[in-house]
Amino acid sequence: MSAVAPPDPELSFDGQYAGVATRSVAFAVDFISIAATFALGSAVVERLLPLFLGREVRLSDSQLVSSIALIVWAFAYCAYPLGVTGRTFGMAILGLRAVRNDGSDLSAGRAAARVIVFPVSLLLVGLGFILIVARRDHRALHDLIAGTAVVYAWQAGAGQT
Repeated sequence: MSAVAPPDPELSFDGQYAGVATRSVAFAVDFISIAATFALGSAVVERLLPLFLGREVRLSDSQLVSSIALIVWAFAYCAYPLGVTGRTFGMAILGLRAVRNDGSDLSAGRAAARVIVFPVSLLLVGLGFILIVARRDHRALHDLIAGTAVVYAWQAGAGQT
């Protein structure tokens, strides 16, 4: 029985700033996950509400209610796991983690702030995301505003012997 050798520090990406490709794939996973779980949750709610209200309810009939529910769900989906683990589902799959500027863990408040200011990067026709490519630390506009950064949180050489 042989012992597993520790990973070579030169092969480790742990703690390095995450690039645009990895962050984009993590965002796509989160986007799909938010949409799929919201659709599933809406279908369940539409099935259960008639049991309590005694009449059929279609959430899609009210664009305002549906939009508010989606925004609340997207906020909860992102802010809670970021505040607890520093990762959304998509970030966890891709080995990413959001941290404070100094590399320390996010607080719940900092995680919520990051999620709240995220749309600012989108509102400028996506120009806030150009900073990921332009800046050496790959921080988007919402990262700069919230005082966060996204780093790799896995070791590429961990499985090599």
